[in-house]
Amino acid sequence: METQQEPCKLPRNRRRVILFPLPFQGHINPMLQLGSILYSEGFSITIIHTTLNSPNSCNYPHFEFCSFSDDGFSETYQPSKVADDIPALLLSLNAKCVVPFRDCLANKLMSNSQESKDSFACLITDAAWFIAHSVANDFRLPTIVLLTDSIAASLSYAAFPILREKGYLPIQGIIWNSFEDLEQVELTTVHQQYYLSIPVFPIGPFHKYFPAYSSSLLSQDQSSISWLDRQAPRSVIYVSFGSIAAINEIEFLEIAWGLANSRVPFLWVVRPGLGRGAEWLEPLPKGFLEMVDGRGYIVKWAPQQQVLAHPAVGCFWTHSGWNSTMESICEGIPMICQPYFADQMVNSRYVSHVWRVGLHLEGKLEREGIERAIRRVMVEADGQGMRERAMYLKEKVDICLQRGGSSYQSLGRLTDHILSL
Repeated sequence: METQQEPCKLPRNRRRVILFPLPFQGHINPMLQLGSILYSEGFSITIIHTTLNSPNSCNYPHFEFCSFSDDGFSETYQPSKVADDIPALLLSLNAKCVVPFRDCLANKLMSNSQESKDSFACLITDAAWFIAHSVANDFRLPTIVLLTDSIAASLSYAAFPILREKGYLPIQGIIWNSFEDLEQVELTTVHQQYYLSIPVFPIGPFHKYFPAYSSSLLSQDQSSISWLDRQAPRSVIYVSFGSIAAINEIEFLEIAWGLANSRVPFLWVVRPGLGRGAEWLEPLPKGFLEMVDGRGYIVKWAPQQQVLAHPAVGCFWTHSGWNSTMESICEGIPMICQPYFADQMVNSRYVSHVWRVGLHLEGKLEREGIERAIRRVMVEADGQGMRERAMYLKEKVDICLQRGGSSYQSLGRLTDHILSL
C-alpha cells in the first residue's frame, strides 16, 4: 500500500466491521482513520456513535453511520470540566450508554441480515467503552480493541492482564496507532508478559495512509496556513494543548509572556474554554496582541496535520496526547511537552528521555522557564540534536508504511485475522 492515497474502492470481501469510537476528539480521529484503512482493504464499515459529538458523516460517504442517544449524558456534559475527573466521566458515559448501545447494535445486526449479504466480522471498540465487550459477546460478535494510547502508556495499565484472566475482556485482538521501530521494546513486553495469546497489530501511524479527512469537532482556521506561508523555514513554534485541557489565568499569562519574551515567531491555538472562566483571549494584558503583531498569530483551532507538515514550523509545544505526538514524529518536529493527565505523562517522558526528540516542562509554569525551553529547542545546539533524531524517526515512519514495512505487514495480518473471525 502506498501512503497518502485516497481510499480505493476495492471489491467488497462481503465482510462488515462495526467501529465504536468514544465521543471525544482524540478518540474519534484515530477510529475514523482506522475505518478508512480497513475500507481500503475491502471491508464494509459501519460506525456506531453517540449523538454527543457526532462525527460528520458527509466526510465519509463510503461509511454507514448509526447513532444512538446517550440517555441524558449530553445534558450534563461540560467540555471545560472533562479533565477534572476522567474516570468518573467514563463511568457515567458507559452507564448511560449500555442499554442504548445494546439496542442500536441489535437493530443493526437484524436489519443487516435482512437487507445485505455482508456478514459481520467483528466489532472494533475504543478501549474506554468497557461495556462494549459484554454487549457484543451477547450477540456472539467478536471484539477487537483499539487502544488510542502509545504501547508504552498501555503497559502502565497493570490491571489489563487481571481483567483478561477473569474474563472481563473477551477481546480477539488489539490495534495500536503505533509502529514497531518506535516502540519495539514495549511491543516485545506486550507479547511476552501481558497479552500472550492475544494478537496485537501496530499498524500506525493511521493518518499517514491517506490524506486527512476532516473529523474535527471544531472549525479549523485555515488562515493559520497562509500566515505560516509568510514565515521563514523552521522559524515558528506551534502551540496547541489539545481539545480537553484547561488552564488557569495565571498559567495562561505565563504562557503568553513566555512566548512573547522568547522573540520566536509563534502560532498559538487558544481553544474557547482553554482558559478557565474565559471565553477566549480576555486574560491577555492590554496591548499584548499589538506588541506581538506579525510575530505571533492566535487562532481558535488549526488544521494540525497541515501545520506540522508546513516548512515554517520548527517546534511543537504540545500537551503530549498520543495523536499529537505521533503527528509531530511523522513530520520530524521536535517537541516541548506539557502533559496534563492520563497517558500524556508517559508520552512526554518518552519524547524527552527515550526518543530524545524534545523537552519535558516540569515544575511550576513560569515565563522564564518557558522562554529558556523555547530557545533551547529553536536556537541552541541541543535543539539541533533533537531535530536530527526527530528526522531519523520520520524516516522510520516512511519505511514502516511501504510495502514490506512493519506496519504494512501488520495491516496484512490484521486483515487476515478479521476475515478469520
